[in-house]
Amino acid sequence: MRTLIVSEFISLDGVVDSPGGGSHPRAGWTFTEVPFVEEAYAIKGSEQLEATAMLLGRVSYDEFAPVWPTMVDDFAEYNAMPKYVVSSTLTDEALLPEWQNCHVLRSLDDVAELKAGDGGPIIVHGSATLAQGLAAAGLVDRYHLLVFPVLLGSGKRLFGDDPGLTTKLDLVEHEAYSNGIVKAVYDVAR
Repeated sequence: MRTLIVSEFISLDGVVDSPGGGSHPRAGWTFTEVPFVEEAYAIKGSEQLEATAMLLGRVSYDEFAPVWPTMVDDFAEYNAMPKYVVSSTLTDEALLPEWQNCHVLRSLDDVAELKAGDGGPIIVHGSATLAQGLAAAGLVDRYHLLVFPVLLGSGKRLFGDDPGLTTKLDLVEHEAYSNGIVKAVYDVAR
């Protein structure tokens, strides 16, 4: 069985909406509101080397697909690995041909089947709605969180308002950086 890892830039109040750009009123908050400290982002490089597949929701795919294939030096491993987009409306033929090795999954059942197969870790970037669904379905094994010292007040949150979703997490790695970002890696306790 493969490990499914949800990786997020997250504000202190739990918002994961538009960290690098997008429709949130403070879109790009990871770049505009917190000074850049290179070592705070080291986990992003290790994720790229560790992962063997990427899983995205439709909105994140629409944001990443036009940009990431052109960033050959930054995202070489991600661009080469299989990418899966969970969507009930997209087809494989509708995916941008510039981003190689992309496939559509129709449901969380399809994700569960992918996860049950052989292979290494599957990484989920962004995709708040997908991450919430994966958590509710019990498919998430680990969270990689870079917690930014900002309060955004509104926007898509990593953890929704589902009172039935109670999950114990075990902290397995953490580090604080000079710009106030805190890395927190949690395994889902089973």
